[in-house]
Amino acid sequence: MPMPPRRPATRLLTALILAGLAFAAGAQDNVRLPDLGSSANALISPQEAQDYGAAMLRQMRALGMVVDDPLLDDYLNDLGFRLVAACAKPRDHFAFFIVKDDQINAFAAPGGYIAVNSGLITITRNESELAGVIAHEIGHITQNHLQRAFEASKKDAPLMALVLLGAIAAGAGSKSGDAPMAVLAGGQGLLAQKQINFTRKDEIEADRAGIQTLANAGFDPDAMAAFFQHMEDVLSTGAGGQAPSFLQDHPVTTDRIADAKARAGALIAAQKLRPSGDTLLKGQWEQITVPMPFVHAPIRLGRSAADPDGLSTYALMRERVRVLSGNAIRLAAWYSTNLKDHPEFDTPANRYGYALALTRSDRGAQAVAQLQPLLKAHRGSLILDLALADAELQAGQRDAALALYRQLNQRSPRNRAVALAYATALTDGGDRQQAATAADLLRPLLENSDQPEIYSAYARASEKAGDSERAGEAFADASYYSGRPFDAMEQLKRLLRRDDLSYYARARIQARIAELTPLVLELRKRRIETPDNPATRDGSQQLQDERCAGRLCLGLDAGSR
Repeated sequence: MPMPPRRPATRLLTALILAGLAFAAGAQDNVRLPDLGSSANALISPQEAQDYGAAMLRQMRALGMVVDDPLLDDYLNDLGFRLVAACAKPRDHFAFFIVKDDQINAFAAPGGYIAVNSGLITITRNESELAGVIAHEIGHITQNHLQRAFEASKKDAPLMALVLLGAIAAGAGSKSGDAPMAVLAGGQGLLAQKQINFTRKDEIEADRAGIQTLANAGFDPDAMAAFFQHMEDVLSTGAGGQAPSFLQDHPVTTDRIADAKARAGALIAAQKLRPSGDTLLKGQWEQITVPMPFVHAPIRLGRSAADPDGLSTYALMRERVRVLSGNAIRLAAWYSTNLKDHPEFDTPANRYGYALALTRSDRGAQAVAQLQPLLKAHRGSLILDLALADAELQAGQRDAALALYRQLNQRSPRNRAVALAYATALTDGGDRQQAATAADLLRPLLENSDQPEIYSAYARASEKAGDSERAGEAFADASYYSGRPFDAMEQLKRLLRRDDLSYYARARIQARIAELTPLVLELRKRRIETPDNPATRDGSQQLQDERCAGRLCLGLDAGSR
């Protein structure tokens, strides 16, 4: 069976580079690991680490490196937080996202940010393998490997500390001596890749912590070793001697695979020694050997579940990742060929992937034809129903699509994927009243959200509904969360000049400018050219402009109200 088409390797600077943000180069096997309570913990606060991680994510969005999709985001975070709840430090901050890169890799970054490449997700064979990779990265964080690497890096080079804290070093095109600040400034030119070199002890620790987390969360603890073995099989059968990125960053040896299998076997054996439910009712809790051991048929919650009729959410999301991170036209041809030539390829997930590829390549009517038989066999699937509504909308069947979106919204209120698709459909091609309904749908989703597409959709809906104040604020927030702080600042300054602003809108805008001012002042001061700041004016004038903006937002200049 032919492999799916792969995109040109134009974004090989993604997870591999950014993995260097989290763990130092130069940490050799002979480095003595400090105690968990080492002074490294005092070098950066949890909030500072979280801020660096958030800045990194915004920068990746600015460079088009992130798959921003509500369905996928909810699925990955549901899976990730199920594992976090079973890990050693469930109270720590974590966030999970997908990198648009077909290289097989994953990485952890400051502040608990964990990314999984689209290429890794599509090569996994089951949800437990995907969970095993995520659990391994969680293990690096819970075992304080970031702090250890940070401590060790101080001996190597002063700027490595900045790399560890979230800076991307600018490439050959940069003449700035402050290149590590490029992650905050927006970055320019090529990005320099930093070689990752974990100690073997770090890798084994992350494996063992991850396997325990897998078992505690109800996944197969053998999955991590199975995935490592799968990667080696990929290398031996078709990689032309080039190891997948995951194996380059996470070197796998026979001893390591054996250790992982032994660890998993011990947990499974411990499950067999666990007392029965009747024994537990008698209060004999001291006999339990593990907190929540691996179970072969766990009660699966939320989007991690398989539907009663056997439709696997994991399999659907794997194909969604493949389509949303690839070339829809080529993928549609790939699905079509395999569905025609290989009967075993004809699964609900692959039919769903084919329909998505058709919709995204402007063939909505064909996508509807693919989805209707699936929905007859799998009634009530929100994922398939949403795909059908999207296909109908693309095929020009707007009324039918709106009716289905409305039903889905009633069934799953505040579902981000449904609300965003429904609101977009109402806004595009709708009247002012429909746009106002769209804005009402999206407004609750803005609370504590950092998703730029939600802010953009809300801005468009508000603008069409006649609420230009809210639209302007939302457009600025969309720019900020997309990694363009200078654009956001300029938009807010323009808004503040309006004479018709309400008191409350003016207060909100002034507060937002006050929040952004320190960041843009620092970036102007360092004179780093960024994608959203071409630095066409004199640097001193830029700095003065931002200082004026800061004074204005604080009400220090005459005429500000």
